[in-house]
Amino acid sequence: MSAGKARMTAHAGIIAAVYGVLTLVMIQNPLGYGPVQFRLSEAVTVVACLTSAAVPGLWLGAVIANSFMIAQLGALALFDVVLGSSATLVGAWWTWRHRERPLVALAGPVVANAIIVPAYLPIMLKGLGLYTVPFLGIDLEGAWIPMYLFGMVTVGIGQAVVVYGLGLPLLRVLQRLGIGGMTERDR
Repeated sequence: MSAGKARMTAHAGIIAAVYGVLTLVMIQNPLGYGPVQFRLSEAVTVVACLTSAAVPGLWLGAVIANSFMIAQLGALALFDVVLGSSATLVGAWWTWRHRERPLVALAGPVVANAIIVPAYLPIMLKGLGLYTVPFLGIDLEGAWIPMYLFGMVTVGIGQAVVVYGLGLPLLRVLQRLGIGGMTERDR
């Protein structure tokens, strides 16, 4: 293996570990999983603006972290392992592809998760009462299209808050430090 490939593999592994650990920290937090999600790990998706190693790294971190949900939800968690990790992969690829324009690049994880994750959440969360807000008279339980649309809005907002609110400042700090080979002068 060449030094460049070894470095790329090491970077992807580190990114996978950081993303995975931050995702696992959120398992005990009700805002980490469900129709409303504020996963701190999503702030790390900004590293795809700095290195292509983030694309496989973020995906692998998502696969590993989401696999831990199998112990709690059984086979239903495979939706998150396959589809949730695919959303991370698509978002990371978009981010890398549009890295020269960070505001556009960071839309990748927001949009990918807002479209893909709510498609399977109603199946995984059915019967848990997470789509019911009694004091507002809202009960979407069992109605897939309203649940999906509700999820698109809530997952999208959660993603946007974390990716832009935490991730964008993180990206700026990493750029100032010269991490990833791109500084603000390179932009």
